Amino acid sequence: MIKVLHFFKTYRPQTFGGIEQVIYQLAEGGLQYGIESEVLYLSPQGAARGEKSGQHVSHRSKLDFHVASTGFSLSAFRDFAQLAKNADIVHYHFPWPFMDLAHYVSRIDKPSVVSYHSDIVKQKTLLKLYQPLMKRFLSSVDSIVASSPAYAESSPVLRHYSEKVSIIPYGLDRATYPEPTIERLAYWRSILKEPFFLFVGALRYYKGIHFLIQALQGADFNCVIAGEGFEEEALKQQAKEAGLKNVLFPGLLSEEDKAALLTLCYAFVFPSHLRSEAFGISLLEAAMYGKSMISCEISTGTSFINLDQETGLVIPPADPLALRQAMLTLLRNPEQAAMMGERAARRYESVFSSANMLESYARLYNNLLLSHN
Repeated sequence: MIKVLHFFKTYRPQTFGGIEQVIYQLAEGGLQYGIESEVLYLSPQGAARGEKSGQHVSHRSKLDFHVASTGFSLSAFRDFAQLAKNADIVHYHFPWPFMDLAHYVSRIDKPSVVSYHSDIVKQKTLLKLYQPLMKRFLSSVDSIVASSPAYAESSPVLRHYSEKVSIIPYGLDRATYPEPTIERLAYWRSILKEPFFLFVGALRYYKGIHFLIQALQGADFNCVIAGEGFEEEALKQQAKEAGLKNVLFPGLLSEEDKAALLTLCYAFVFPSHLRSEAFGISLLEAAMYGKSMISCEISTGTSFINLDQETGLVIPPADPLALRQAMLTLLRNPEQAAMMGERAARRYESVFSSANMLESYARLYNNLLLSHN
């Protein structure tokens, strides 16, 4: 059994973002591939060891403070060093500058993997200060994994480390998603007028939801914008000022409610317009549920999941008119939309299943251990 320690700034049940979902899928599915995973993360709730999360355990270090959205923890240096001693491989999840610092302070001498989830896009000034540490950290790790060929090719950072970069697409296991009950499906049908479009995700600056709200003005179709985040109140105010009656903000969904809405929605809309959206796990969830998709061309993994005119429509970013036209195109062509959804489901099975991801990581882990012996 290979023991892997995952290290990231947050984890479920504290947060339910895309990276947390990827770590969860790796940890849960890895057992059948001989991989035993533990997760260390920071929490404002304080420290705790050995909390059960599905079939694996997670550990919390006390979150002390934030600097430019980066969590710091004094106790995490000790916690990380102790847990890493018992691991065969340390698996980092980038970006998180504190993680780079902890790697050096703890003097970790174990085979190491970095899942490179995203470039640092927003904090450009702080990036200049952080770059020396980042370059030293990425130079020192054994392997860097990108989630799509497009991101590896378009990232200036990853191009610099191309000799140690491999591509492993994120994968999901449909079996880990609950089947919505008849009662829950009936509840959503009672409050939603079909057909409706669906967005699920954190309401953050790079998600392009303000363009989606603009696209919905004057439209006679409905859209559900599910999730929570820093932009939530501003987006609700935008919709209110526009007098929109065709948009619903249900907040953060339970896993069953998310599954219900993914089952019932006509199509999935994903208007992320900046490179901070490196992949799009919720977009992949829509493909898994056999839904046609609308996304933007931002030279990241979104166009690796959603192939234009095959599994959905890919439009220019930050363009409300193009977004609205894409939604109308799918609505006016239900047979085409259904066929796109079927192709999306087949592509999920062939490229993005958790089995593919886990098999690739198992090979990577084993190769690292062999090279270190």
